[in-house]
Amino acid sequence: MASNNLTALAALGQSPWYDNIDRRLIQNGQLQKLISLGVRGVTSNPSIFEKAVSGSAVYDETIQALARAGNSPEQIYDVITVQDVQSAADLLSETYKKTRGRDGYVSLEVLPEYAHDPTKTIDDARRIHKEVARPNLMIKVPGTKEGPEAITVLTREGINVNVTLLFSLEHYEASAMAYVDGLRERLRAGRALDDVCSVASVFVSRVDTKVDQRLDELNEEGLKGKIAVANAKMIYQRFRALFFDRTFGELASRGAQIQRVLWGSTSTKNPDYVDVKYVDELIGRDSINTLPHHTLEAFLDHGSAQLRIERDFNGEKAYLERLKDLGIDLNTMCDEIQQEGVKVFSDAFDQLIDAISRKAAAPGP
Repeated sequence: MASNNLTALAALGQSPWYDNIDRRLIQNGQLQKLISLGVRGVTSNPSIFEKAVSGSAVYDETIQALARAGNSPEQIYDVITVQDVQSAADLLSETYKKTRGRDGYVSLEVLPEYAHDPTKTIDDARRIHKEVARPNLMIKVPGTKEGPEAITVLTREGINVNVTLLFSLEHYEASAMAYVDGLRERLRAGRALDDVCSVASVFVSRVDTKVDQRLDELNEEGLKGKIAVANAKMIYQRFRALFFDRTFGELASRGAQIQRVLWGSTSTKNPDYVDVKYVDELIGRDSINTLPHHTLEAFLDHGSAQLRIERDFNGEKAYLERLKDLGIDLNTMCDEIQQEGVKVFSDAFDQLIDAISRKAAAPGP
């Protein structure tokens, strides 16, 4: 594998994953090419699948054939997403084997409507796990206040979980402890720990988008573009404290993997910010960055692969203290962003079902 910024990330201890899935990329060899460049995993969400289905004709024949066979739009969604995830998982199987289950995963989300219902989340995760039938599948479970129950149960059952839509330190801690609880329950049941993996997906850029709007209202330019990274660095510090201490060490000695922190939503939404801001500034050992396509291309072209995340914690804390002094409660704001994120994915899923319905009803070739 030729040296590039992705392989440099891996050498520093951070795994580059790809935040995109599209049947065209699978069929034309582009995903395989990205894997050969150093991509070590793939993540998806309802918005990504909606863009893939609505933006191309590559799914049309399959959708129409399934519709003629009597499948509903929701059933068609299940089939095409499972097919894509299976194909991507097969392409990443060598990565999964070479890294001994540390990388090589493809993530697929439970239905967005279950974000606040742990029982339905658990049932849907079990269904997806059975249908995809790949060891390198991760089930995305929203890290809402109801999420920990599902995370613990699924971890106990040996189902890999990607906890998504985490924004605050509180969100992160609940996710991490739920994973640890699941491992402990699994151990008490006499089950192996080395065959289950989890990541905690902390969304980054949306924090700056939300906070910057409030800072604009207060005419506080000095903190703009600084809070998302500061927040992420505090979460990373907590991650190190939780998973590299004596308590987790007991589980690790039994084969348990740490729940790595994953930086999601790493494309910059503000054009005034450097396009690789949320990659360059969050490079740390034992972490993951899942990059949207344009961000990945930008990082390959002009990113800077250096360990930065543990620099200047005191300065980052000062930014957060200043935010508090301005009367902005970051935890409350992160709760709001999380609920907005749940709605965004729910709306995208509805749009995806509408797109499938239209394509299913269209005249055949």
